[in-house]
Amino acid sequence: MFNDKTILITGGTGSFGNAVMKRFLNTDVKEIRIFSRDEKKQDDMRKFYKNDKLKFYLGDVRDLASVKNAMHSVDFIFHAAALKQVPSCEFFPLEAVKTNVLGTDNVLTAAIEYGVKKVICLSTDKAAYPINAMGISKAMMEKVFVAKAKTVSPDKTLICGTRYGNVMASRGSVIPLFVEQIKNEQPLTVTDPNMTRFLMSLEEAVELVIFAFQFAKSGDIMVQKAPASTVGDLAQAVKEIFNAKNEIKIIGTRHGEKLYETLLTKEERIVAEDMKGFYRIPVDNRDLNYDKYFVEGNQNLSREQEYNSHNTERLNVDQIKKKLLELDFIQNELEQWVR
Repeated sequence: MFNDKTILITGGTGSFGNAVMKRFLNTDVKEIRIFSRDEKKQDDMRKFYKNDKLKFYLGDVRDLASVKNAMHSVDFIFHAAALKQVPSCEFFPLEAVKTNVLGTDNVLTAAIEYGVKKVICLSTDKAAYPINAMGISKAMMEKVFVAKAKTVSPDKTLICGTRYGNVMASRGSVIPLFVEQIKNEQPLTVTDPNMTRFLMSLEEAVELVIFAFQFAKSGDIMVQKAPASTVGDLAQAVKEIFNAKNEIKIIGTRHGEKLYETLLTKEERIVAEDMKGFYRIPVDNRDLNYDKYFVEGNQNLSREQEYNSHNTERLNVDQIKKKLLELDFIQNELEQWVR
């Protein structure tokens, strides 16, 4: 599907953008365009990979003109540009709206205008039953791409999305923080040891996007089933991997944090298609004929359960260690670790 095609990755210098780029760099893809606003990271990537397939476009998804500048002759788009840090979005919510909501609309507007074949928008478990500014902005992002998908024929531009849980060892996530605290002989700071989070590697997140490209229909949201762990067990697993003696310090829940994360709401799960390792949430094709909202309902909703990090498969400390040891980040840190 990607042979001799041009791929655009927005937010291409981020953790996920890098993972997507590496997934396609040694394939028969024609060109990979990295679109981001960070010239330093672009320059680092350019020097590190030295690959003629990589093309770099400086711009910001908030600026429609700069997005259009990178859009000509593009076949597929991975839209990964986003503000993802919960605390920073909590303190600057309008910045989250500008990037996550309006920026997504700019990407989709340009994609439709330039006849891009498929666009995948990346979302997060925090968009389901959102309680913080980051999750709310991502929930609105989902609404934007679902609504936009209804305005264009899927034969011209197919727009869909993915929703996934915590990506292990991604920039700004808790695993690199734990490792840094171990190296600096500091306590491992845990907000609430009973808090649960989904665990997914970058490679698994990329495979979800590839799966969506293959099977999603216009307006769909694709979700990958994932195991979870408590944050307390995760901290203990990192400690044991590094044979560290650091204490675990409970600091309390931060701004906008949930006790557990949801990948599928009750309302979504009742209509979702179970595709073994994945769920497909089909687009809601109802129109603005309000009468049907009052005369039609679904009695099964009250009996359905959401799919969250409390009721998915729960990993113990040994299982978490096994999963962590599969990460390049952990292996690299272990090689440098001097006890």
